[in-house]
Amino acid sequence: MNPSFETFEADLHAQGFDEVLAREWAPLALAGTHVHPFDAKALVVRGEMWLTVGDDTQHLLPGGTFALDAGVPHSERYGSEGATFWVGRRAA
Repeated sequence: MNPSFETFEADLHAQGFDEVLAREWAPLALAGTHVHPFDAKALVVRGEMWLTVGDDTQHLLPGGTFALDAGVPHSERYGSEGATFWVGRRAA
């Protein structure tokens, strides 16, 4: 079972993440290869997504987690119901 957003937020703030927010993605959304200027740590709470880093693709369902360091090229694809994930961002 997933923690509450408040618990997730408090845990990530304790780990040094500056910002914690919920991200909503539309059904079948695609985010081509890109990078972020921050470290990210996330928990999928609704729907499904595929995260590709290099030749490795993770299929993430509710309860799945991922972490990305700043500057790492990656792409994202979302399922037929879209997806929601909670994510902490830490300035690099």
